[in-house]
Amino acid sequence: MNTMREPRLGIDIGRVIIDGPSHPAGGDTAFFSGDEATMLATPEMAGCVPAVARLAELLGGRVWLVSKCGPRVRARTLRWLDAHDFWARAGVPREQARFCRERREKRGHCAELGLTHFVEDHPEVHAAIRGAVEYQYFFGPQRHPVPPYGIHAATWDEALRLIEASLAGTGRARGRAGKVP
Repeated sequence: MNTMREPRLGIDIGRVIIDGPSHPAGGDTAFFSGDEATMLATPEMAGCVPAVARLAELLGGRVWLVSKCGPRVRARTLRWLDAHDFWARAGVPREQARFCRERREKRGHCAELGLTHFVEDHPEVHAAIRGAVEYQYFFGPQRHPVPPYGIHAATWDEALRLIEASLAGTGRARGRAGKVP
């Protein structure tokens, strides 16, 4: 492993930044198919913005959002991020949002951006980016056990703690506990 690689973070959006399942008017459905006011009322994930802001500071702004969606959901997502002032609050420039149509395409973004860390809820994405990203954080509740190459982060507080530990050289690398070699 190249220990000189500059740390760079990728973050999924749905169920990682935008907490669609917690919407009081019907979960993810409200975000995807509700009117504009209903979509904008979708809450953010608890602790997300302070954690992302701290990580953006620690990483010198090397944080990207990488999301799988079509043009309609992409537009809704950007409107939500704009309306919630995510960019300013989290310290992530709007230009650092990437979108793709299929989960497996996230691997290309990871490689192009040189991402070393990725926070994602979907196991299919984790399988697709395996080997391209050293620190893979399986965010939120998981239906199946997290594979040995992954790190479970149930909340943003936990994700922040784990990522800070990896940056300090005391976190897990490729599923192993302890100091990064």
